[in-house]
Amino acid sequence: MVFDDSTASTAEKPSAAILCATRAREAKDVLVALGAAGRSRAIQACAEAIRRAQDAISAANEQDMKAAQAAFMALPLQDRLRLGADRIQALCASMEEVAAADDPLDQVVGGRRLPSGVAMEQVTVPLGVVAMIYEARPNVTGDAIALCLRSGNACVLRSGSAAINTCRAIVEAARQGLENVKVDPNVIQFVDSGDRQSSVDLMHAAGLVDLLIPRGGASLIHTCVQESTVPTIETGTGNCHIYLERTASVSMATSIVLNAKCSRPGVCNAAESLLVDREAATLLLPPVLAVLHEQGVELVGDARACAVAEASGIPMEAATADDWGTEYLDLKMSVKVVEGVSEAVAHINRYGTGHSECIVTNDYEASQVFLTQVDAACVYVNASTRFTDGGMFGLGTEIGISTQKIGVRGPMGASALTTTKYLLRGTGQVRL
Repeated sequence: MVFDDSTASTAEKPSAAILCATRAREAKDVLVALGAAGRSRAIQACAEAIRRAQDAISAANEQDMKAAQAAFMALPLQDRLRLGADRIQALCASMEEVAAADDPLDQVVGGRRLPSGVAMEQVTVPLGVVAMIYEARPNVTGDAIALCLRSGNACVLRSGSAAINTCRAIVEAARQGLENVKVDPNVIQFVDSGDRQSSVDLMHAAGLVDLLIPRGGASLIHTCVQESTVPTIETGTGNCHIYLERTASVSMATSIVLNAKCSRPGVCNAAESLLVDREAATLLLPPVLAVLHEQGVELVGDARACAVAEASGIPMEAATADDWGTEYLDLKMSVKVVEGVSEAVAHINRYGTGHSECIVTNDYEASQVFLTQVDAACVYVNASTRFTDGGMFGLGTEIGISTQKIGVRGPMGASALTTTKYLLRGTGQVRL
């Protein structure tokens, strides 16, 4: 389907989002025709063009940062929005890692000879057109471009208004990179609009978009999952917990909690809740809370946690019922004292979002109970939840972290953006 802007009436004219989806759908087949080596060259060309455009991208990001500061955006969210020279270089490096990775297409995942004599193979193929709706996360733009090209998918990107200048500059550079290697730049589309209707249009673009991936806060993800007529992957919301089991060492507990909460509090793999065994609360909580308080973390807790904090001279307010299920994305943390691993698991499974959960322990049996019974995409023993990341998992980067159970789960690399088809080769067989 091709829309002609010059002849369509105002009422009939498709929106910018639908035009982008249409262009992407018309261009997508060129990526399959490129082959694995050609797709690698395309990603490399995009990364090189983004690197050359660093000054323009930095200037665009500075414009977005000034607007964010004027709007009093929370500091952790400003950190996520910031895309300085070091982060641009890291983005290009991750794209190049994806370019060098094994190609996920044309992989034989199953097959056999049927009783009829027909030979059957099941092979991986692209989805087609992948759309992303995301908030103030400009690095997602480069990640999505690399992973979609690697998996043979055209992409339609719709960023939040807070990052629109930065994302536009990244897309412009990547499209120029494709032109440099004579690949149709229409396989990368950017919806240059921050209004809500553009998101709604993508959610309803069935027949043009094959998969929608939202990345952002709980409200955005919930809206996409509930409203979309396009298949949608639920990603990202991270109410992650650190559970200090009674045998945990003080030094390890302190180190892991500090990293999980404070290294980048505005990201989805940051810890939001701290659980501790009652038997060890007076030993483990004071040093951990002291370090969090020194880092400016606002603490809220249940009655027993508040009592330990008060005895240690550390400020802590009483937690509300809402605190246990809140993804703060800020320097704030809820604290609860529990009666052992069973209560910890029950609490996590009730209030967690299925993202990343951690136990700190020296008890093997407790660790096995936690690993087996906690319902989440990523479950850790004695390691920070901050490791839940495509780069850390060896995927180069990720297009999102799926918290759903059907289909992909956890960090989504290029292989998560493929489906399969059956290839059947016969010698004239007919079904009787």
